[in-house]
Amino acid sequence: MRRYSPTEPVSEVRRVRIIESGEPMVEYLSLSPRLIQSRPRYRYTRVSFLRERVAAMLVAAVEALPDGFGFAVVEGWRPPYIQRRMYLAQWHKWRERHPDWSDLQLKRVVSRFTAPIHGRVPPPHSTGGAVDLILCDRDGHELHDPSPYALNDHRGYAFDAPGINEAERERRNLMKSALEGAGLTNYPSEWWHWSYGDQGWAYRTGGANAVYGPVEPSGWQPVTEDVSDEPVERVLS
Repeated sequence: MRRYSPTEPVSEVRRVRIIESGEPMVEYLSLSPRLIQSRPRYRYTRVSFLRERVAAMLVAAVEALPDGFGFAVVEGWRPPYIQRRMYLAQWHKWRERHPDWSDLQLKRVVSRFTAPIHGRVPPPHSTGGAVDLILCDRDGHELHDPSPYALNDHRGYAFDAPGINEAERERRNLMKSALEGAGLTNYPSEWWHWSYGDQGWAYRTGGANAVYGPVEPSGWQPVTEDVSDEPVERVLS
């Protein structure tokens, strides 16, 4: 029986084989009025693509929410060059906080919050199978208050973070009921990150293999000003 780690280390997830299904990607924001694009967290151009089946699951999940609720989607598919820049930004942040840490210590922590570019473990967002989202009301106001933790306190990131306030716990459970009911699974170290078909999904569910590997939307072209070796700049703390 596979032993499961909620941090899903690359050393374990890489054992999951990918058998690419070839499923296309689709634009998802137009599929339901209860799906909106969340405010940006970093300065780069976002797109709104997911694998076709994942997009259908997302629509099923949002339509299963009680009236008056929706999902503010931070991001689905993400270009690899943005993933590299996000990883670099996290590396610099943790290096500044812990200048005494070795590169190995940094790698272990940074990889918990931002997937590295790895040949055998493509970042989940690069597969089109992962989506980051937040519960919102009918007017698009995001419903998230992780107190007693600050918004950017990593101690409140885990889905079942200890001590989280009851209202936030109820919001997360509402999301869980809708998203799991549609077939998506949660990366437990990040309450907002859900996926289907990628290696993380297969690892969590004990599946024989993943069905999504790296992919690009048909006809998509990189945004020239976003292609850089510099860390992405954060918009909100």
